[in-house]
Amino acid sequence: MTRPLSRDEKLWAFRKATNGFAGSSGRWIERAVRGLTDDELAEALAFELGIMGGSCGPNQISLAFQGAGLKIWASWSHPNIVRDTPIFAGKATIAVAREVYGIPDPSDRQITLF
Repeated sequence: MTRPLSRDEKLWAFRKATNGFAGSSGRWIERAVRGLTDDELAEALAFELGIMGGSCGPNQISLAFQGAGLKIWASWSHPNIVRDTPIFAGKATIAVAREVYGIPDPSDRQITLF
């Protein structure tokens, strides 16, 4: 049994799985600055996650991810996408993308406090 991931480790895994957002291509930078609706952000995340991907290495968190369902799995052992619960999926993936990348929702009528 492996130890559970901390919040910081989960955020690291999210950044690693979605590194196209922060990549040098700037594919989403302009759109993210002006804001993305949940549907637009879901489309962008699905594009970056792709059909299926992952990564692993010695002394590193192992990842698996897929655009369908916006699912990201991570663990200190190899995640099993059939048996294991994703650390982020669907709306949770959209919410953490807003948090990590600071992407506003232009349809949110809430007045920002900062």
